[in-house]
Amino acid sequence: MTEHSVISMQGVYKSRKGKAIGPIHLELLEGYIYALVGPNGSGKTTLLSMLQKVVLPEAGHILWFGEQYDKKELPPEIREKIGSVTEYSSPEEDRLTVEEAAEFRAFWYPRFDAALFEELLTKFEVPRGSRLKKMSKGERRKFELAAALAVRPKLLILDEPSSGLDPFAWKQMLTELQLFMQRGDSTIIIATHIVDEIRKLADYIILIHKGQTLGMVEKDLLLDSWREIWYEGEIKPAHLPGVLEWSEETERIRRIVTTRAADVLEVLEEAGLLPLKARVLELEEILMYWIQGHGPAGWEMKKGEHIK
Repeated sequence: MTEHSVISMQGVYKSRKGKAIGPIHLELLEGYIYALVGPNGSGKTTLLSMLQKVVLPEAGHILWFGEQYDKKELPPEIREKIGSVTEYSSPEEDRLTVEEAAEFRAFWYPRFDAALFEELLTKFEVPRGSRLKKMSKGERRKFELAAALAVRPKLLILDEPSSGLDPFAWKQMLTELQLFMQRGDSTIIIATHIVDEIRKLADYIILIHKGQTLGMVEKDLLLDSWREIWYEGEIKPAHLPGVLEWSEETERIRRIVTTRAADVLEVLEEAGLLPLKARVLELEEILMYWIQGHGPAGWEMKKGEHIK
């Protein structure tokens, strides 16, 4: 099956509020969920804003669905393919009721599915007839999720979508996003700091730090490759692959952290050694090592590229 490019960023650069983001080289393909992660202020929201032409880059090029558009706004036929939930609600809809806001969005999005919107409002328990400004943060966020999904977009951009959601609404959101992806021709890019969202949703993780993308890696590969391993034997940690940290627990027992767990276990087995204990690293730990410069195995040659 041919994989189609949804977003391609080529040398994209932007300076904003004394900070710079880029140059960014990134390609997002159809049919995947990409989790954009990084510390606060790293450039996640600016990157997502550039994908919607809310913010314009100073250099480089962005291609949407294989085409470049140099005007300040995306043409209607492309804008209609993109749904979004921003970190902060749009004040333009504050005075509208749920029903009025739906009509407003349906005007701009011909594919707006009113039946799906009503179904999602019921699932999320969004109050009808309420003006959006009078809603709680969680209610407003549930409305925005329902409206974004009702557009039936080819590209769904989510910036901290679970902000304000209670645990029940959060689980419902995950379920609806997974159902949304079952069509196979949609793409989601989600900026989030919620580890469980990344674990349950993401196919790929993109790490951004101080305006730089530090790489993109398949989530399952990332989690499977990193281990903390204790072993007994004469093999020095320096002779094991992917070791980024080690210590001597006793005279013969050593502890290592590796980005290449399978290779380490193979070397130990060939030497007739069995690990005494092994632990899968938490995603937060992996990201911290990554930010410190200890990238996942193989990421250097694939930095800024989509890993097939």
